[in-house]
Amino acid sequence: MKQTTLCYIQRGSAFLMLHRTKKERDDNRDKWIGIGGHIEPGETPMDCILRECAEETGLTLLDCRYRGLVRFRNDAYPDEDMHLFTATRFSGDMIECDEGELAWIDKDRWFSLTLWEGDRIFLRLLDERDSFFELTLIYHGEALVRALLDGKEIHRSQEGGL
Repeated sequence: MKQTTLCYIQRGSAFLMLHRTKKERDDNRDKWIGIGGHIEPGETPMDCILRECAEETGLTLLDCRYRGLVRFRNDAYPDEDMHLFTATRFSGDMIECDEGELAWIDKDRWFSLTLWEGDRIFLRLLDERDSFFELTLIYHGEALVRALLDGKEIHRSQEGGL
């Protein structure tokens, strides 16, 4: 199972997002996501997100906050547990990212972007909820078929589960 991290860095009402366009073989190709990556052996999720943010953006996070655990289950991709963070303070100068284009996106524009359907759920949770959450997103290919928040069903497609 993949263990990953993702962080949404806030500056005013905008959040730093990455439009994944540069890698041909990318599960997130053409999608907008936060900053993050795979946890390396011996790393904690916090170690990973601090490293990934520095590598991808040039920024050093000064107040990273662990907000939730998102479990992705999919019949087309490997299972993944993603540790979700936010940050509001940082230092350094932004660099060019080799995985796509970085942009400050106002949160009012989030849902007009090309996102995974489940990302729309956890972005709303980050915006509306202060407490830690556990979200399980079950996909059939690229279609979200079921979502459970803290163990309770919040979404089920017409087709049902897997």
